[in-house]
Amino acid sequence: MSERALSHPETGRVQLVQITPQWLEEDQVASAVQSVSPELLSYRPEPYRIGPGDTLYITVWDHPELTAPAGAQQQAAANSRLVRSDGTLFYPYVGVIKAAGMTVDQLREAISSKLTKYVQNPQVDVSVISYGSQLITLQGAFTKTDPQQVGTIPLTLAQAIGSATIDTTQADLSNLILTRDGQQYHIDLNTIDRATEQNIYLKPGDRLFLSYNDNKEIYVMGEVMRPMAITFKTDHLSLTQALGRAGGLDPVTSSGNSVYVIRGVKDLAKEPATVFHLNARSPAAFALADDFRVRPGDVVFVGPSAITQWGRVLSQLVPLSSLVGNAAFAKEEINATP
Repeated sequence: MSERALSHPETGRVQLVQITPQWLEEDQVASAVQSVSPELLSYRPEPYRIGPGDTLYITVWDHPELTAPAGAQQQAAANSRLVRSDGTLFYPYVGVIKAAGMTVDQLREAISSKLTKYVQNPQVDVSVISYGSQLITLQGAFTKTDPQQVGTIPLTLAQAIGSATIDTTQADLSNLILTRDGQQYHIDLNTIDRATEQNIYLKPGDRLFLSYNDNKEIYVMGEVMRPMAITFKTDHLSLTQALGRAGGLDPVTSSGNSVYVIRGVKDLAKEPATVFHLNARSPAAFALADDFRVRPGDVVFVGPSAITQWGRVLSQLVPLSSLVGNAAFAKEEINATP
């Protein structure tokens, strides 16, 4: 691999790009896109609506026989009312009432209006003591993936992630997928700040999936101290960091002018692969390498120096010359035999 060979027309569908300050500036401008969909930022939760599985505690002031029929000494759960699977609940003197779909205030008013036949000026209060109808599902590289409840207080993305706790050893922080109403939103947790996370409200039925980083690798090959595959969890792994994890360039065999990043494409027949070239002989190259972001699947290749190439050619020629010499000597011995 060399700059001259890659520029040759017969090389194939390969585009050679020089890593320069001008190219890095253009690439950063092209990559500066909004990482969070405006639809997510504009969503505002509606008032909580009761649903099947919710547990309610209904208080009728000055009427303990209605508020706590199991006895005031019992826990609240013993005197609570469960919203059944069909969305209804039973309350004394009210009968069966369709609670699903109502807000807390609407249910309070409905119970009050029905109790007026039996209680003069009833003072009713309704509170939700257990949320079971509106949940957020979490999957992927979280430490805790139990469903989270959406209650009367809106749940934000930051709160959900904080409760689930990210598994930093396995998570790909650049690809959090929020699925809502059949549509997927990709969120890069590296680029959004804490304030933005607090402004993203979750909707009942949302699904959060934090991708794993097991398939997010780059490969460092050639004249480095430790050729290896590198797994990373962010989109901020620079070329300098990648070379550093591999132990750096081999000071004896590497060529400072032959640092390449090979980036493939899905369909080579439609578009060429890209090979980025960095001239590492200049001290400024280290600053450029620190601004160059590698991507999953990239191959970082460090070529050998000219003297290293020549030495390897010689090392292959020496055994060959010995083989030729031995063959010639054997032929002479055969001819000399009477």
